[in-house]
Amino acid sequence: MASTPPNIPRSRGRPREFDIDAALDKAIVVFTEKGYYGTSVSDLGTALGLTAGSIYKAFDDKRAVFVAALERYIALRTERLRQALEPARTGRERVRTLLALYAASSYDDDGRRGCLIVSSAVELAISDPEIAGRVAQSLDVHEKRLALFIRQGQEDGSVPAHVEAAATARLLLCVMQGMRVIGKTGRSKKEMNALIDKAMKVLD
Repeated sequence: MASTPPNIPRSRGRPREFDIDAALDKAIVVFTEKGYYGTSVSDLGTALGLTAGSIYKAFDDKRAVFVAALERYIALRTERLRQALEPARTGRERVRTLLALYAASSYDDDGRRGCLIVSSAVELAISDPEIAGRVAQSLDVHEKRLALFIRQGQEDGSVPAHVEAAATARLLLCVMQGMRVIGKTGRSKKEMNALIDKAMKVLD
């Protein structure tokens, strides 16, 4: 589902012990918690357990680390969704699965940490057109996926024919992204899970 990441890290000069995926997983946490502008190379070095020199051997600059972390984040979320969707048998079940995945990421520590896509959209939408475009692309994929699930539900009878797939998909996307936003304020599992049934009513 995810597109091929663009020119992420360069291998030239990279230390052999440098586990790029493990490093990016830690970078995701730092960027999500501190934001792009709030994160320094020193912050990344501390979190990754690397010197600035080692980071610059693998990446051109902080922005390159961020782009790589963003692509890693999208890929991990996409794989998590793919696994979660495997048991779903109807379009309606697929929509619920997607909502449940977002609800599960919107409470406790994960919820307070927030979503790298949402924070990137807010922080970098104006100042970095390339990253803004990548964020928009990721959100567009989610919206189209939701519309597909709704149409599949209409075909298998789990979603009424009168539901307008495109507009409803956009509404559900807003709900899911909103979950990640309010999750940063500290919400409970019960609060977030209660939203799933409410959101599913748009498919009735």
